[in-house]
Amino acid sequence: MSSRTETIIVEQSLPSTRLDTFLREQFPAVSRANIQRLIEQGDIKVNGERVKGTHHPRKGETIDLHWPEPKAAVAKPEDIPLEILFEDEDLLVLNKPVGLVVHPAAGHDEHTLVNALLHHCQGQLSGIGGVARPGIVHRLDKDTSGCLVVAKNDSSHLSLATQFADRQVEKVYQALVCGQLSTPSGDIRAAIARHPTHRKRMAVTDGKGRDAWTSYRVLQRFNAATHVEAILHTGRTHQIRVHFQHLGTPLVGDETYGNRQNQRLQELTGYKAARQMLHAQYLCFTHPGTGKRLGLEAPMPDDFQAAVEALR
Repeated sequence: MSSRTETIIVEQSLPSTRLDTFLREQFPAVSRANIQRLIEQGDIKVNGERVKGTHHPRKGETIDLHWPEPKAAVAKPEDIPLEILFEDEDLLVLNKPVGLVVHPAAGHDEHTLVNALLHHCQGQLSGIGGVARPGIVHRLDKDTSGCLVVAKNDSSHLSLATQFADRQVEKVYQALVCGQLSTPSGDIRAAIARHPTHRKRMAVTDGKGRDAWTSYRVLQRFNAATHVEAILHTGRTHQIRVHFQHLGTPLVGDETYGNRQNQRLQELTGYKAARQMLHAQYLCFTHPGTGKRLGLEAPMPDDFQAAVEALR
């Protein structure tokens, strides 16, 4: 994929908004760190001049953005089997298996979904996510299974990222939670932020953090657990896991957010899950190429079905 240039004309002055923040809003698929790097490199200019990320856009200014050709991916292609639910020249949707990390991270640059995609797509992936995350528009936790969409080119990536940011993507999950929910359905609206002391965890915070909204309905009730359908209206890190912990009914198998309740569940039922019981069952979005809505469903994994039978 070659480099390309885009131009934006600022429609109104923004005295309280930084340039990097303004561009992050225009291009939600691009991280703020990547935008700041492009500004520092001179790949983003205002009226033909290099500026700092702290520059405040003014009405009538011309912002030129040069998207450089992506560097060769750090991750190496690996022949890892993938269950593809849909694929064309713009994107693919797969059923991510349990245990597969989505993208490389420090100390973990092998055996990820990105390695598998580099092999499967033979380089036909969007470059907006950077060399470590080619094609990755959104992610699922390592131990969460189900529907995940991957972009094969930058225009598809930008379209999909905008749909996620504007809450135009339907995301339906199946989950098993410890204990009993008090109502057959409901909405959880509670802001989520980084945990104040456990930096790898998230938490519901009083008035701080980013707004988060999860809807749910009960599918089956067991003696010590509940099978629920959850709809994500926002997409915060660990949102479903944190929200059900907030209700006092953490996910079955989630030792990070529900260790005590899972120990109690094992005492009552003799069942111990090997991972958090969460499955991204359904994903629906507007196809960037055709403009039509595309809905895909991922079949339930065997261990989730076994957990239902064990708890029934």
